[in-house]
Amino acid sequence: VRTHMGGHGGGRMRIGWVGVGVMGRHMAGHLMAAGHELSVFSRTASKCAPLVEAGARLASSPMDAAYGADAVFTMVGAPSDVEQVTLGGGGVLEALEPGSLLIDCTTSTPSLAQRVAAAAAGKGVLALDAPVSGGDVGAEAASLSIMCGGSDEAMGGSGYLLDLLGSRVLHMGPAGAGQHTKMC
Repeated sequence: VRTHMGGHGGGRMRIGWVGVGVMGRHMAGHLMAAGHELSVFSRTASKCAPLVEAGARLASSPMDAAYGADAVFTMVGAPSDVEQVTLGGGGVLEALEPGSLLIDCTTSTPSLAQRVAAAAAGKGVLALDAPVSGGDVGAEAASLSIMCGGSDEAMGGSGYLLDLLGSRVLHMGPAGAGQHTKMC
C-alpha cells in the first residue's frame, strides 16, 4: 500500500464527469474550483445545473462528456450503472482517446473493475478503480479516503486530480484492488 503524496499537476485539464449525485456534484465542483474544464452528465440533467451555472458544459450522454477529455470520472449508483456508462453503447470508452484516463469512483466490484480496465487498456486508455469513503460530508470537504486499483502509470496520471478530492489517496495494487479494499 502506497499513500499518494501529490507530485503531479499543473495545467488545466479537460475532464468529463458522469454522475452528479449527492457526492459527485461536490467532487466535480472541486475539480472546477481548481481551474479544470468540465463536461458533466447525469441521467437527471437538472442535477447538473449548479455546475453548469459555474461554467461546466452540459453533456448529452456519457460518451459526449468524454469527447476530447483528458480524464473522465464516473460516480454512479451501482455496478450495473458503471457497466452501462463505461462499457455500454454510448459509454465513455467509445469516446476516450489513447493516453486519457478513466477513473471510476463508484463502489462496485473487483471483477467489473478488472473488466473495465481491460477494455480501457485495449483502447490505450489508463483506468483506475477509485472507490471513496467519507460520504457527502467528505465529498463536500474534499476529505474523502480514496482506495485505488490500477497500474502505476494510471495512478501517477490521476494522483493530482484525486488529491483535489480527498485527504487520503491510497494505491492498493492492480485493477480491482481499490474495490477489493472498499469491500473489506
